[in-house]
Order: sequence, then structure tokens, then C-alpha cells
Amino acid sequence: MPKGSERLLCLRLSLVPYLAAPLALSIGRSFFPALASLGCGMAYSDQLLKDVLTRTKRIAVVGVSLNPVRPSYYVARYLDLKGFEVVPVNPVHAGKTLFAQTVRARLSEITPGVDMVDIFRRSEAVPEVVEEALEAFPALQTIWMQIGVTHAAAAAHAEARGVTVIQDRCPKIEYQRLFGELRMGGFSTGIISSRL
Repeated sequence: MPKGSERLLCLRLSLVPYLAAPLALSIGRSFFPALASLGCGMAYSDQLLKDVLTRTKRIAVVGVSLNPVRPSYYVARYLDLKGFEVVPVNPVHAGKTLFAQTVRARLSEITPGVDMVDIFRRSEAVPEVVEEALEAFPALQTIWMQIGVTHAAAAAHAEARGVTVIQDRCPKIEYQRLFGELRMGGFSTGIISSRL
């Protein structure tokens, strides 16, 4: 897992394909493999990401904040506005209401189950979240770790149980990129389409 300035570099460079695809294509072949050595830039096909976002209906967002300027808040709000049922999870805010849902303290308090668990926690907290998710939701389809969040052992454990794992990505960014919203803003997304 990258630390300090390396993590910031990974975060900034993870946005390059969305904001400067032509430049990324010209220099990316020689430069971006170096990012793998920093632990960032997990490779997932667009089709896999699109399939995950299409099949998902109910998402537990672990580590959501009630502060509207925090990424966990606005990502969860965006997903809610896009029609996903977002179940907020944060023990600090348990019992409060967010997006017409009661904030839960733990994943095990959620019934019925969810299709995806989106993790907004530090990487070292991921194994505990994954273990609880696998125990609480036998039909869980996806574990999604936000930008900067990775844990190889926890990912392998979930994948061994048949769960799709996405690391170091943001579902909001991927949704906007794959379903045309960034393209409407003039950004090159690498997706060819006749739709605006």
C-alpha cells in the first residue's frame, strides 16, 4: 500500500485516464506500469466494472460520513440519486438518518442483505469488514474498496467465496465514466459511443 506522497501520486494519476486519455495513451504504455510497483492502478476491464454496477441494486457504504464535503458522503449520495438503495454504516452515527435510511453500526444489522459492500475505511480495517460482510450476507456479490484502499489477503478470501472484489476504485467515478456522464462534460473516457 502506498504511503504519504506516493498515495497522493497514485490518486492523482488514477484520474489521468479519465481526464487526459489521449496523453495517457501516448505515454501510458511506458509510464503506468511503474504505478503497479507503488500498489496503485488495479486493472479491471470496463465490462467487469459495468456488469458490477448494472447488477447491483443495494449497497452498504461502510464508513459513510454525515458531513456533505466528505467523499464518503457525496459518493453515497450520488449512488442514491442514481437509483441504488444505499444503506449507510458507521458506528459513530448509528441511529441517525441519511438518505432516508437509518445509519447502522454494523453490517450484521442490515436486513435483508445487500448486493455490494463499499468500503470507506483504511486498508488495515478491510479484513474485519470483509469477514463481517461474508458472514452477514451469504449472497453478497461484490466488495468494492475505494481509491487508496487495498488489501490483497482480504480480497483473496472474498474471491475464494465467489465474491467479485474491486480495489482502489470509486464506483461514482466508474459510473460516470462508463455510463456517459463524464463524456457530456467533454472528458475523454475511452468509451466509444454515439450517445452524448
